[in-house]
Amino acid sequence: MRVLGVDPGLTRCGVGVVEGVAGRPLAMLAVGVVRTPADAELGHRLVAIEQGIEEWLDTHRPEVVAVERVFSQHNVSTVMGTAQASAVAMLCAARRGIPVALHTPSEVKAAVTGSGRADKAQVGAMVTRLLRLAAPPKPADAADALALAICHIWRAPAQNRLQQAVALHAPKGRTR
Repeated sequence: MRVLGVDPGLTRCGVGVVEGVAGRPLAMLAVGVVRTPADAELGHRLVAIEQGIEEWLDTHRPEVVAVERVFSQHNVSTVMGTAQASAVAMLCAARRGIPVALHTPSEVKAAVTGSGRADKAQVGAMVTRLLRLAAPPKPADAADALALAICHIWRAPAQNRLQQAVALHAPKGRTR
């Protein structure tokens, strides 16, 4: 499975591509950041993020896009920017028919480090170890994007089985 992880942000949108299957060594194919100037108009920043994501989709052809689920923060402007960048990534994937999976920050931290309360340094260290890299990807947004992809690869089989079980045991519709 090839997954594009997206750590959404208006100034730095982390992107990383990981390939592999659960239970086997994973491979990092690419990692980077789509950047926009903080003083640019919002619409121009969103277009720049769209163009960056589209380029990553063209180049790496992922089967799934894993995006960090936006959660409530105290700073409303920060959460709004994150949500807008997240929506752009989901739109780009949906336009191409690529499935999108959302994972919370604590799900990603727990999957990669074993603790949902891990800090950025711990996530970076585990991403480095799991992908057998020489050094942690910089900035942290890039490491977080790889962590999202890893989380999805590891969680997807269990999530798929759960969805199948729920569908199998769901009450059948009644006809009148």
